[in-house]
Amino acid sequence: MSGTRSTLEEPRWAADDPVRPQITGARWYALWTRSHCEQLVHDQLAARGFRLFIPKIDVWSRRAGQRRLIQTPMFPGYLFLHHALDKHSDTEVRKARGLMAILGESWTCRAVVPDEDIAAIQRLLHSGLPARPHPYLREGQRVRITRGPMADVEGILVRSNSRKGLLVISVALLRRSVAVEVDCTMVTAA
Repeated sequence: MSGTRSTLEEPRWAADDPVRPQITGARWYALWTRSHCEQLVHDQLAARGFRLFIPKIDVWSRRAGQRRLIQTPMFPGYLFLHHALDKHSDTEVRKARGLMAILGESWTCRAVVPDEDIAAIQRLLHSGLPARPHPYLREGQRVRITRGPMADVEGILVRSNSRKGLLVISVALLRRSVAVEVDCTMVTAA
């Protein structure tokens, strides 16, 4: 069984919260890191004043014959940056040790992660529901959760029986997904 947590330097705000601080021109960008360097990149950039988000899940690990619960990134090799990137800040971000790239063609054309994708991941983390990595899906029925801790979150329903289904939340830019088991009575077509 796995839980969910996140690493976010600032308080987490609901996407529609009117009190949420607005950073003019700030957008979400995906940072690609070397293997197991997500936290290293996060710590360096956070020390420079950047706002970052590493969604993490709890997984069971076996080391030296003992099972223990450890936190791992929900999307291994990636973390998210919320900033208004200009040439100077883009250069500062790229100086981080362990960073492979900021996704996108060039500093003038960075790939943006939709706010809705980040909000859905944050809602999943706040829900406390167990989540696990899932293969990225492009096809399937898109659904919306109607009530409960994940109300109004949209995803793809991939497995369903009379009571339980598997909701897949995807970040298309990363071609990665995460799955959470949901009660099918709380799901409607999107």
